[in-house]
Amino acid sequence: MVSKYAVIAAVLGCFTLGLTTNVFAGIDPQNVVGPEKCIECHKGAGRAWQGTHHFATFTKMHKEDKAKTIADKMGVKSIKSEPTCMGCHYTVDSTEKAISGISCESCHGAAKGWVKIHNDFGGKNVKRDAETPDHKSKRIADSVAAGMIRPEDIYHVAQNCYQCHTVPNEKLVEKGGHTAGSDFELVSWSQGEVRHGFQKSNDKSNDEATPERKRILYVVGRVLDLEYGLRGVAEVTGATGYAVKMAKRTKQALGHVDAINKALKDADLGEIYAIGKGAALKPNNKAALTSAADSISQHAQAFLSKNATANLSAVDSLIPGTTKGKATQ
Repeated sequence: MVSKYAVIAAVLGCFTLGLTTNVFAGIDPQNVVGPEKCIECHKGAGRAWQGTHHFATFTKMHKEDKAKTIADKMGVKSIKSEPTCMGCHYTVDSTEKAISGISCESCHGAAKGWVKIHNDFGGKNVKRDAETPDHKSKRIADSVAAGMIRPEDIYHVAQNCYQCHTVPNEKLVEKGGHTAGSDFELVSWSQGEVRHGFQKSNDKSNDEATPERKRILYVVGRVLDLEYGLRGVAEVTGATGYAVKMAKRTKQALGHVDAINKALKDADLGEIYAIGKGAALKPNNKAALTSAADSISQHAQAFLSKNATANLSAVDSLIPGTTKGKATQ
């Protein structure tokens, strides 16, 4: 018997071809420990999360009239039990049931394999402040090897945002009437409700991202929008409204990448723009578009590896302001 999770992976996993790092669609419920385990230590982050849209979806989303209408059109009896819905709106554990809304592991990877490593600072009674530099380096490396996606790994954390916020599901849009993607932009949507700003303050203050981090977030977000636009168009099989909207989103993302490249004049960004511009946004072009998206992914990560500490202030005029009401965890 095929598990519900296997169906979730089939629904979303096609958009992660060529990627080697764990992403949302690849999270195995058997390895999910649940947000409570994380909140034991990250209390401030937990409290902030409990005030977000991502948290509230667990108790509210399935009750909304719009959600019920989409479910009826799709023939879905229980939103909290339907793999297509669960894949983006909930955290699923080993019982293959929704246990929360979008939570810690949705972004940072199923934690069973790394949570104990992440919490070990050098022995049973060793506190974080007493951890040696060598142990910290090894702890971080071992956690990542075990599947943790750390906040510093902006590209792979943000992947989880775009593969859901682009709504890459033609049937869900055409038959169900689901919105064909949100107006998601990484800086403005990540600097409101949670901000991911706890890691530098020992979980005490949810600080806004620094200008340097916002620049990286902006560039990565625009590139990911292009990449996942291409992955969405790759699934198109006909001249549908979804196809038109996804192609339009991809072209808009390409325009943003062009502006960023003109500001930064970077070789990898230039390649990303050239790949996007050369991609044929047409139905039944999956192999070529998937290959283009995979290449963009590689160049994006190459850009990050060489620009992690670079001065990217040339993009400041392109970065939109924070939209507090929209931003989520």
